[in-house]
This record gives sequence, structure tokens and C-alpha cells, in this order.
Amino acid sequence: MDDGRIAGAATARYARKKETILAAATTILNRQGVRGMTLADVAAKVGLNTTSVTYYYRKKDDLAAACFMRGLERFEAMVEEAAAQASPAARILKFLDLYLDLNRQVRLGEATPLTSFTEIKALKEPLRGSAIGAFNDLFRRVRTFFDDPSLAHLDKRQRNARTHLLMEQVFWSGTWLRRYDVEDYGRVRDRLGDILLNGLAAEGRTWAPLPLPDPTPVSPDGLEWRETFLVAATRLINQRGYRGASVEDISAALNVTKGSFYHHHDDKDALVAECFERTFTVTRRSQLDARALAADSWTQLASTTAGLTSYQLSEHGPLLRASSMGALPDTLRHDMADGYARGWQRFASIISDGIADGSIRPVDPSIAAHMINSMLNAAASLGAWTPGLAREEAADLFARPLLTGVLA
Repeated sequence: MDDGRIAGAATARYARKKETILAAATTILNRQGVRGMTLADVAAKVGLNTTSVTYYYRKKDDLAAACFMRGLERFEAMVEEAAAQASPAARILKFLDLYLDLNRQVRLGEATPLTSFTEIKALKEPLRGSAIGAFNDLFRRVRTFFDDPSLAHLDKRQRNARTHLLMEQVFWSGTWLRRYDVEDYGRVRDRLGDILLNGLAAEGRTWAPLPLPDPTPVSPDGLEWRETFLVAATRLINQRGYRGASVEDISAALNVTKGSFYHHHDDKDALVAECFERTFTVTRRSQLDARALAADSWTQLASTTAGLTSYQLSEHGPLLRASSMGALPDTLRHDMADGYARGWQRFASIISDGIADGSIRPVDPSIAAHMINSMLNAAASLGAWTPGLAREEAADLFARPLLTGVLA
């Protein structure tokens, strides 16, 4: 074998090993976050020692950044193909089709895992800036889906909000698609696309949500500080991720000592669990108040989604993003997942009642409820994509497009 062929074989082996490391690291990163991932864990997963992994990626953050960049490259390829379609509706449906096909391949073991971007801000500089810059480039490419004379009525802020909504629907679908067999993906795609393009309202129904009572939990006498404590902790965890928000960070944000923190909580897991319970309480109260309205189910659904979307930008918001659930210990994660599922089921019940009373179109209630949960999760970061957004504008800008159609 000549030197060229030897060098070529070595290059191919290097590339294959690098891809194997990236795939293993992505699985761990998705589960444990940037801070929870270690080079030793990745090395063990691919049958190498840590020193061998550092031959490919010198530091953990280098490897995490490579996972994010590879994930963005895969989405960029899908977005480029979808953007070539002739109309906004065709672009959206093609994007869904491509993503679901790739997700199916991952489920079948035919493709490497998809990267979750929830902890991209946990990278250290300058890697964080590069990764976020690439994510913003992807966002701008998806926003071109809405470039069409038929959508000239949408201003930049509305396009940004709908782009954020569409991307989060795709990103978040990975968490609930595992409830479906891959043989059902064609049906899932059709239902997803139908709701995104046509919304949930039956013919003749308009967007007119009614005001609901403030769903903020009322602390027992003398414990008003607890609400302030939980809101501040929720904001920090949403920004930095479960592992990225240390006890030191949370204590500093609350202006208390670590000793004071541990006086009120056994550990960070207990705090996160309490933040989730607060989120479940707010969601449940809003849903029950909406169901108590003397109105059809469409109005009830519009009212609770509008109220919860606005709540995300209030002084008591945001609610804890569901992505924080993945890094919790197994037992605690299962308990929190059950609480989250109850909120999803309540949305599905309101939608089912609306189909029965004729105020909501015949749609898949389960998928529609997942999409509403995704929208509410995404609303926690809506301000980052629409700077200067007032709380009173949030529901009309973000909840309304999902319930009435993103091209409406």
C-alpha cells in the first residue's frame, strides 16, 4: 500500500472515531447537560480512555461545542431543503417531514442522536458566542419560511415570534414522539402540520380570550419570601440549565448565603422539585379557572393559553421550563413528569370537549395538547427574540398564532 492510501485510511479511521465520540457525547449531553458531561463518561461509552478522547477534543467544552455545532449543521441542511419549497405552507410541511424522517432514523438506530440545544448557553466563552451565533443564523434561515407576498402583513417581530414558535415545536416534539411508534410518524406529521397551518378554532370562532384570576400560589402567612425565592431560582435555572445553575449561583441571585439556602432546602433537587410544583400549580389554577367560565371550550382554551403566555412575562414569571426535568434523579424526574403529564392531559380534555361542542375543529387532542405545552415552554424565552415585548402583547403575538394558524 502506498503512502497516500495509508494516509487516506488513517484519515478515514480518524473521522469514524471522531463521529463515534460525537454520537456518544451527544447522548450524554442531552441527558446530563454541559456541566454534567465528562470526558471520562464519553470515553467509557466508546471504549477508550480519557487521554484518547483528548486527542480528538482537548477539553470538555470543546466536545460539547462540537456536539452543538454538528446538531446545528444537521438542522441547517433540513432548513435549506425546506426553504427551497414554493410557499410558506410547503416549507413548513417539508421541514416537519424532514425532521420526522431523521427522528425516525435515530429511533431505528440508522442515524446518530439529535442534539438538544437547551444548554447551549452553558458553554464558556468564546465557544458560547460561536455556538449562539450559529444558532441565530439558523433562526434567520427559518424566518425566511415566512417571506412571501401573502404574509406582507406580518412585521419583523411577528415573524420572529412565529419562527421561535415553529422551531420550538420541532425541537420539543422529540420529547413526546417517543410515545408513538415510528410507523405512526406519517399520521403525526399530518396532524402537526394541520394544526400549525390551520389552528384549532372551528369556523366562525375568533380569538377573544377572557381575563382569568391571577394563578400565583398564595404563600401561608409569614412566607411571602418563598414566592420571591422560587421565582428567582426558576429564572436562573431557565437561563443556565439545571446543572449550570449551582447552589452558589442561586444563593447569590437570591442574596442569601449557602447556609441559608440549605436551611430551607435539603439540596438543589428539592428546590427544583418545588419550582416544578409551583409551575404545576400555576398551570392547573389557570386551566381550572378557564373551565369554570360560562363559555364554550374554544374560549376556555384561548383564555388559559393567553393567560399562561402572558404570565411568563409577568413579575411572577416565568414558569420552569420542562427541559430542566431531564437532569433530575430518576425517581424525582418520574414524579415531575407525572405532574407535567397531568397539565398536558387537562389541555387535551378541554380540546376534546371543544370538538364535542363544535367550538374546536376536529384535531388530535393529544398532539394539540403537546403543542400547547411546547408553546408555553417557549414563551419563557420569547422576550429574547422580541426585545421590548410588553406582557400585554405576549398572548396575541405567540399564543394566538398556534391556536389560529401560523399563517393566519
